[in-house]
Amino acid sequence: MASSIFIRSISILFILLLASVNSYTQGSWERINVPTSKYLRSVCFVDSLYGWVAGDSGIILHTTTGGAAWVQQETNIVNDVEYVFFLNRNLGWASSFNYTTIPYGTILLKTTDGGATWLSQPYPQENIFITCILFRDSLNGWMGGMPHALVRTTDGGVNWTQAAIDTSTLAFFPVLSIQFYNDQYGYASGGMFDIAGVTWHTSDGGNTWYAIDPVQAPADEVHGLHIFDSLHVLGAGGDPDFGYGVGLIRTNDGGQNWNYQELTIQGNAYDIDFRNDHEAWAPLGPRRKLIYSLDAGVTWTVVLTPDSTAIYDMTFPDSLHGFAVGRDGAMLKYHPPVIPSVQNFPRQGNGYRLYQNKPNPVQGATTIRFSVPPAGEHRNLPTNQSEAKILLKVYDVLGKEVARLQHEFQPPGDHEFEFDASTLPGGIYFYSLHLVTRGQTKMVAEPRQMIKLN
Repeated sequence: MASSIFIRSISILFILLLASVNSYTQGSWERINVPTSKYLRSVCFVDSLYGWVAGDSGIILHTTTGGAAWVQQETNIVNDVEYVFFLNRNLGWASSFNYTTIPYGTILLKTTDGGATWLSQPYPQENIFITCILFRDSLNGWMGGMPHALVRTTDGGVNWTQAAIDTSTLAFFPVLSIQFYNDQYGYASGGMFDIAGVTWHTSDGGNTWYAIDPVQAPADEVHGLHIFDSLHVLGAGGDPDFGYGVGLIRTNDGGQNWNYQELTIQGNAYDIDFRNDHEAWAPLGPRRKLIYSLDAGVTWTVVLTPDSTAIYDMTFPDSLHGFAVGRDGAMLKYHPPVIPSVQNFPRQGNGYRLYQNKPNPVQGATTIRFSVPPAGEHRNLPTNQSEAKILLKVYDVLGKEVARLQHEFQPPGDHEFEFDASTLPGGIYFYSLHLVTRGQTKMVAEPRQMIKLN
């Protein structure tokens, strides 16, 4: 099961880092200006340019320039906006907590023009506070809330219906996050501090939800979720009290069973978002730190936030752009790694192919297959094949070569290397295929990624 989490197509940024031992493997964050000092609680970007942030005292800010400039939108409410979600550049929803006037509860906001105008109406049930919103299209949506709510709409938010949940002890706890992998498989998370963290899963499009077995539940909320596929999900949370660690919870079987891991990093992850298949980030709120992983959440590193800002929510609209928000008008923008160009990177269509190693992840030996084209299909192939060799190079994440294997030149067709990775430390590695002719070495196929387990 574990291998399916990690076997993914390698991105061009990770391919390029093979060129230099001085390349960094994660990006950086900088604070950018927004026209408010209020607590910003939620951020949503539908692409690299169009985004919204929401927070205290009814504030919603909008950018069409990727954060370079912001405009405050008129919401006509004074209560805190807890969550904002946009399906596209025009259609969006938000939730605001009303603690000031009876009846207490949630004010729901909707816009069809990008937030130029927001229409509001009270959520029909009193004393329910909506904490998260997800729409899969213009009609079908989900919301979660406190003290208990997992509700759906099929008419764009006009009407809401409580979902059917199993009768588990933890079924009706607060819901803090909802994600769907496709039309059938969905997950939600939440819980209560110092009582229990909860996850829910559905495999029938949300008709029925099942809560985590109480025996497997952590003691504190699960704030954010990332779905790798229908079976593999990673959640983040922890204990906000000092002295306790960030918590991660995983399932490899579609939510039937969950494993909880407490990191040695003190704090609570209030969100988790992936920049690409492998790089993940999580904000630690009042700890004024971020943690990141370069191996799909297996190992984590701590960095300080810019200007010691307290960050609570973040999003990556694509692999090159990220945004995060928090207290005192904190707004961060992500800058991807600066990677130098690679000379003579192989072009598509030269006939050579390098395939994913199996097994992957690997602890000991693994097989790496490659394909050699017919002599007439690639101009780099010498007439006298005895002058050529096939070379496999293995690199670590800093671009340092850690191993190489060499073959005499092989005839056209599929061939393989047997590589023993048992002596390598755990982590991410890359391997590349080269043709050696007349004393020159040329990369002839796109590199691949390999995960080494400890």
